[in-house]
Amino acid sequence: MFPELVVSGMRPTGALHLGHYHGALKNWVRLQAEHPCYFFVADWHALTTHYDSPEVIEASVWDMVIDWLAAGVDPARSTLFIQSRVPEHAELHLLLSMCTPLGWLERVPTYKDQQEKLADRDLATYGFLGYPLLQSADILVYRAAWVPVGEDQVPHVELTREVARRFNHLFGREPGLQEKVEAAIRKLGGKAGKTYQALRTRYQEQGDAAALDEGRALLQAAASLGQDDRERLSGWLEGSRRMILSEPQALLTEASRMPGVDGQKMSKSYGNAIAMREDPASVTRKIRTMPTDPARVRRTDAGEPERCPVWQLHQVYSPADTREWAAAGCRSAGIGCLECKQPVIDAVLREQQAFHERAQPYLDNPALVRDIMADGCERARKVASETMRDVRQAMGLAYQGSAT
Repeated sequence: MFPELVVSGMRPTGALHLGHYHGALKNWVRLQAEHPCYFFVADWHALTTHYDSPEVIEASVWDMVIDWLAAGVDPARSTLFIQSRVPEHAELHLLLSMCTPLGWLERVPTYKDQQEKLADRDLATYGFLGYPLLQSADILVYRAAWVPVGEDQVPHVELTREVARRFNHLFGREPGLQEKVEAAIRKLGGKAGKTYQALRTRYQEQGDAAALDEGRALLQAAASLGQDDRERLSGWLEGSRRMILSEPQALLTEASRMPGVDGQKMSKSYGNAIAMREDPASVTRKIRTMPTDPARVRRTDAGEPERCPVWQLHQVYSPADTREWAAAGCRSAGIGCLECKQPVIDAVLREQQAFHERAQPYLDNPALVRDIMADGCERARKVASETMRDVRQAMGLAYQGSAT
């Protein structure tokens, strides 16, 4: 039984653009008000595809973290850290690789997709094949309950669940488990103990999912149980094994509708991005020169909003009345394209003004960012170390000292 933690990471790619904000960071800001959140810079993941150009990683890390803070990610409510500063990620990845079938990694959909998309890079490495397992370690080392992902990343979370399930099956054999379970049930008290036993029977014999939920709630509320007994009874409720690694759930995020200035998905590689903290004059110029409906050759020509990339920006930034004004004006040629673009320009600049204001203290004093990350790494290591203590013990690696 673990807290309802949320874990998510992002590869360091440097300064972020508005697509990153609308696709991920807005969601992070919302989640930090609802759950304990752990957000990390996935610098080891950057090496899986760019191991031959590591010199760009460091500057990219700090630029990206400042954008997180500019977006409203709050280090007082979320733990921000750098993956490579928490070596427990690597240790768990190594130990999980001992028992994860090779075929599980080869069947991950993004494995072949990325090989095709990055055909110019040498990806015939274990690091690239094993990166989904490193992702699993990133999640499992915090015993996360939720992982916010887009639909294309759901297979990675499912792999993580399978890895946790297999690990618990292989290593959740605790010496004297039956006796320890019986002692823990006695600690629940007579009535609660009988209820727990009945719920376990309902779940295991009848597959009653409601009984499983009730049993978990009963254990969570039991003040008489320590953490070890709570975990022990949770595993006994679900089967006969102790739950060492928890199985996370995918938390589907709405796909970003943020288009680039050419109408395609916003991406640095397409050269169509607007950075989160871009200069206002540059933002204004980019939007003013965006292509519009090709049917509107002259100011007096009527157009169709659905054919215009600017209309996609209206969908993100404009309220209903502004969208109605823009659509009607376009179809009737009542407004020109520059008039149509102005409310979008104003809305983007208003949004970015908050980013600039939040970022400025960190730009003025970069040591603040490093202090935030150092504190976050320390907090993350504490949680990760507790998981690794249990993992080592389960795998027979908890011995200390030297042989005599």
